[in-house]
Amino acid sequence: MNAGITKRSDSLAPLRHNTPDFKIVDETADYLVVDKPPFLLAHPTKPDGPPTLWKKLRELLAFEIANGGQVSIVNRLDRETSGLVLVAKTAAAARRFGILMQRRALKKQYVGIVYGWPQWDEKVVEAALARQGKHQPSAIWLKQMIHPAGAAARTHFGVDQRFVRPTPVGEKFCLVRATPHTGRTHQIRVHLASLCHPVVGDKIYGPSETFYLQFIETGWTNELERELLLPRHALHSARLAIDGEVEWTIPLPIDLADFVCSGPAMAGSH
Repeated sequence: MNAGITKRSDSLAPLRHNTPDFKIVDETADYLVVDKPPFLLAHPTKPDGPPTLWKKLRELLAFEIANGGQVSIVNRLDRETSGLVLVAKTAAAARRFGILMQRRALKKQYVGIVYGWPQWDEKVVEAALARQGKHQPSAIWLKQMIHPAGAAARTHFGVDQRFVRPTPVGEKFCLVRATPHTGRTHQIRVHLASLCHPVVGDKIYGPSETFYLQFIETGWTNELERELLLPRHALHSARLAIDGEVEWTIPLPIDLADFVCSGPAMAGSH
């Protein structure tokens, strides 16, 4: 990073105590940066639905909201994705972050665990994405696919570590970093699957979408664990940065770190 850019991490003491639902990484009068755990929805999907990050934030920021503040989640993560989320606490901050997103000045980087060892150390995927059901029958409404009529999507991938972990579905795995240059639904997961290195634990784009349908029907089972290895897709929002201003970083959560550390790194890993 260049001189003059403020680096923040989860070692900072926040302005208020962490909640049982998520960890506060950084806070100012204008924004919060939180570490969202997996399985916590970002936004409500239906009335009287399960707990969400948005609702928990509204409870946390009740005083600010009562005095004209708001809760605006800037970078939305999927339910199973963990990691950094930027939250605007004021209308002015929400507008500013929205403009930064449009200008692509808010940079995001994810870390994921994928099946297999890529033959490349770095790779750029440029492949337009569309909802699969628009172009062919799809059992999963939200499932995305690569399609020339879709929205432009570009992701840069880099290998961090190749490692071995004996499992019922193979022993070669890789820790990769993904930098999306666009923000399409499921972009990183679809692009990795297109490279034949889907994210470990991905019920939709992994070995078979039938695992997602089975999970909806039965919940998490021993059979699904044997095939998917993890109860959630192994994707983590590890870094956020505003060009020329500030950068936030956090390490892998314990479930993903344990998966990586259980196997030896291979020669040629970074």
